[in-house]
Amino acid sequence: MTRQKSELRVERFDALEIMPRFEYGEMTQVVETCGSKDGSELGTGWGRFIDARIPWTVRYDEVLTVFEGELRVYADGAVPPFAAQDSIWLPRGTELVYEARSALVHCAIHPSSRYEG
Repeated sequence: MTRQKSELRVERFDALEIMPRFEYGEMTQVVETCGSKDGSELGTGWGRFIDARIPWTVRYDEVLTVFEGELRVYADGAVPPFAAQDSIWLPRGTELVYEARSALVHCAIHPSSRYEG
């Protein structure tokens, strides 16, 4: 069953409600800007890391782009820290640790976590 795609829309950053999510809500807040609710296999959103050290296994193919601050990712050793305008490709199944004192990142994932096709 194919879901109807939502209409085109603009998401204003200042109007988004970035909220604690997952078991690490005190260290990371996120908001989805598009995904399965839009009938899309592509998911996008924003995340803010604050005094974060978060072990994680990536559940989908993902690209993170830093907009503010600096992010470190430890996966099979340290990846050099990346800062504003840098991005990282994370294939599904990657075991890692995110670490940031303060960072604002944009993410794109595939497939969106609740895509129903």
